[in-house]
Amino acid sequence: MSNKLPPPRPAPRLYLATPVVDDPASLVKELPGLLAAADVAAVLVRLKETDQRTMISRIKQLAPVVQNAGAALLVDGHAELVARGGADGAHLAGIAALEEAMSSLKPDRIAGVGDLATRHDSMSAGEMGADYVLFGEPDAQGQRPSSQAIAERLDWWAELFEPPCVGFAISFEEAHDFAASGADFVLVGDVIWADPRGPKAALAEADAAIKKAYAALPAGQG
Repeated sequence: MSNKLPPPRPAPRLYLATPVVDDPASLVKELPGLLAAADVAAVLVRLKETDQRTMISRIKQLAPVVQNAGAALLVDGHAELVARGGADGAHLAGIAALEEAMSSLKPDRIAGVGDLATRHDSMSAGEMGADYVLFGEPDAQGQRPSSQAIAERLDWWAELFEPPCVGFAISFEEAHDFAASGADFVLVGDVIWADPRGPKAALAEADAAIKKAYAALPAGQG
């Protein structure tokens, strides 16, 4: 019987959600500095709903900026626009959307999924080949589980399943706690863009919070 410790899991990384993008010009200027200020694995682009041609154009403006910084660009929904816009993948809401999108995204692009109300839904997403599962995002009414419930779901997933899990954090405290609970990535959005210090300072604080959580994990976990 081996007494070796299990290999440490990789340090969690940030996943940055943009504000709703109408005119991407200011974001194109701002993103390089932001992505240089913290360890951001991916950027989730939330597009303002309009015609497909315009949305594709906006993805094309943002994709190289993100990708040149070493991060992946994912589109919130709209899996049908991913390849045409040069994005790396899409984030889908729910099992039905994931199932519908898999043929257009796989095997070359990322298919992430949230809006998973039950553990069964989460396991179904994993079995379908989702590249990550997201826990903790608000529903259409702006309601979300408690921080403790989200942390427990992350801990459950990280303990039992191989695909990465993502915690949706609305505060720096949640970013810390979700990283400590086993999140492979921590999704941050409004907490970054609404910070009075500016998004760069906020992103650096979120990065520091998840690194602190990881450093404090017991041997064999971090």
